[in-house]
Amino acid sequence: MKLLLVRHATAVPRGTSGVSDDDRPLTPEGKTRFLAAARGLARIAHRPDVLLTSPLPRARVTAEIVAGVFTDLDLTIEPALARGDVDAVVAAVENQPAGSTVALVGHEPLLGTLLARLLGAKPDHGLAFKKGGVALVDLPDGLRGAGRLVWFVEPRILRIVAGHTA
Repeated sequence: MKLLLVRHATAVPRGTSGVSDDDRPLTPEGKTRFLAAARGLARIAHRPDVLLTSPLPRARVTAEIVAGVFTDLDLTIEPALARGDVDAVVAAVENQPAGSTVALVGHEPLLGTLLARLLGAKPDHGLAFKKGGVALVDLPDGLRGAGRLVWFVEPRILRIVAGHTA
């Protein structure tokens, strides 16, 4: 199994008047910049078999962008990616076919903590994802074995891969 971990793109800031944290949308610039990054992602990653996303708008729209660049990939809402802990996310992924590539679109600090666990590091050694950042983890022995970090890429690099300026 391979996991493609994607942090949502840039959203309106926390504390924006009239917008609850759960309802924060992506900014127009966040959408545009992430679309370019997602095109770079499509150049370096194989099409995921499964796309799971947090139901929160900033993650869901990010997942829709990912789905679009991978040719109409269906997305599935996974509540654990919004409010769950690492164990709940792992349980959701365990239900996926063993040899599949599963893309997860979510939030920090959950994704960083999940990445640390997948690599066998302590949970407090989470790796921080930039907004729109992506990591690919190979799990040859499934979720219970130690994973191997294939790459961990900032969105700026993905935009360059896509042929856009940083």
